[in-house]
Amino acid sequence: MLVAAPSLTMAAPEGKPNVVFVITDDQGYGDISALGNSIIKTPNMDELHATGVRLTDYHVTPTCAPTRGALMSGHFTNRAGPWHTIMGRSFLRVGEMTLGQAFLDNGYETGMFGKWHLGDNYPYRPEDRGFSEVVRHGGGGVGQTPDFWDNSYFDDTYFHNSKPQKYKGYCTDVYFQEAKRFIEESVDNGKPFLAYISTNAPHGPFHCPDKYWKPYAEQGISDREAIFYGMIANVDENVGAMRKWLERKGLTENTIFIFTTDNGTASGDKLNSGGMRGKKGSEYDGGHRVPFFMNWPAGNLTRGRDINELTAHIDILPTLIELCGLNGPMDYSFDGRSLAPLIYQTPTPWPDRVIITDSQRVRDPIKWRKSATMTKRWRLINGEELYDMSRDPEQKKDISKSNPEVVQRLRGEYDRWWASISPGFVVDERAVLGNKADNPTQLTAHDWLTDGNPPWHQSSIRKGQKGVGHWAVRVEKSGTFEIALRRWPREVSKSIESDVKPGKSVPGLVAYRETPGMGFDVSSAMLSIGDFSDEKPVKKGAESVTFTVDLEPGDFNLQGIFNMGGDSISAYYAVVKRL
Repeated sequence: MLVAAPSLTMAAPEGKPNVVFVITDDQGYGDISALGNSIIKTPNMDELHATGVRLTDYHVTPTCAPTRGALMSGHFTNRAGPWHTIMGRSFLRVGEMTLGQAFLDNGYETGMFGKWHLGDNYPYRPEDRGFSEVVRHGGGGVGQTPDFWDNSYFDDTYFHNSKPQKYKGYCTDVYFQEAKRFIEESVDNGKPFLAYISTNAPHGPFHCPDKYWKPYAEQGISDREAIFYGMIANVDENVGAMRKWLERKGLTENTIFIFTTDNGTASGDKLNSGGMRGKKGSEYDGGHRVPFFMNWPAGNLTRGRDINELTAHIDILPTLIELCGLNGPMDYSFDGRSLAPLIYQTPTPWPDRVIITDSQRVRDPIKWRKSATMTKRWRLINGEELYDMSRDPEQKKDISKSNPEVVQRLRGEYDRWWASISPGFVVDERAVLGNKADNPTQLTAHDWLTDGNPPWHQSSIRKGQKGVGHWAVRVEKSGTFEIALRRWPREVSKSIESDVKPGKSVPGLVAYRETPGMGFDVSSAMLSIGDFSDEKPVKKGAESVTFTVDLEPGDFNLQGIFNMGGDSISAYYAVVKRL
């Protein structure tokens, strides 16, 4: 589906509309008071729900990076590339359009704040993919392996336009604060803006200021659930403060304000399931049906109204291109479609459609794995179970045997979908070495290609989680490269054999950094990349073992191994510099 400079049936407001897009992490449909939760208090999300268009049957992918890949590109997750959250399978493929690029190409300032989770090395970072201003943590959450060392939600160091910068305050507060700064600068420059605010809250580990979560703990729920709700309460407060700030700045009228989430609830299902089966990671609706609210006064989108058609994350980019009157990419075919006819209730035909979502979370996708083949009425689960959502929204009764023709039709739809996306599965996305935009670059164990789970957060790094993996890399230009294998990241000046003391606690549960760090007694280190292989002894007190290698352009697997007696482990970090 191609989208280019469409026009709406409504009278266009003067000037291009601004966009503030807020997406939270692991907050489900039932984690908002306006959607039936009697415990949590979300007055600002409720107000947005009451004063905008609501997609009531809106679906994403059951986990975070996959949803972000589809949202950014308008392509199904498995076509866009990030079908997993780790193992080098969270990268948004080179060549995919992004929300940021679409707006940047049309004269907008584009800001990204918080969680990206689509690649931490060139050419996958948000600053490489169309965002002109970026403040982000690394990996899929604060304290994960690619994140700056010892980040723990409070007073952290984030990457500001690729450079580490220290910030004061709670992470969510910082993202909204930085988004306001960006908006002010955009307005001062006379530019419309896209502010993409992607919170890591309420994803674990569970931390937030006491004032947000203690009131929930006093109601008798677990600390984990209370902090989860407290993190949402803080997001809600920031949403309300942002909307009031936009009003004071005179920006509300022509700003499209969107609130949504990235997958089903991770921790709130026992308190309120949203009337659905399943939670984060599930192929049932509780894993992927999430809230989506949109307000835009200049577009006459200020009255609470439900859109009950089947919609999905793949629709958002083409929808925003149309709503904002952008020139879309002419050589790019979307899997989604613009929802503008539904939003403006135009007489355009809206035939029943099939949307497919799945939760792979494996190195290489497996056909039918944790999949939902959906129409407005039906859900075919894993190619076998069938549910009639008009009668059974909680998906309690499998009626596949009494409806074989429906099963056969939906299986056929899935087969065609799988045939269209599966050819790309054999292509590894590769961090580029030596590009001036990211030289030197630090590769981390989060992105190992491996048969097991890599050490994807800093507690595992501290504990010395065993594992062997390699990085898929690309050399664009021949040259001499320095490759330093490290046990600790480059911002930690510690030798390979040094222990690292536990870090300070923060409000909430146990922080990743509270785990004591264990040094490695390494005898030698080995590097292999392409035809090059070498082994060196490790000197006491060395922070890294450095190899110098001449490389020609091409695709390679890079592996660093630390040998410890009869045992071996892959280096958690490799810092690569083109000399």
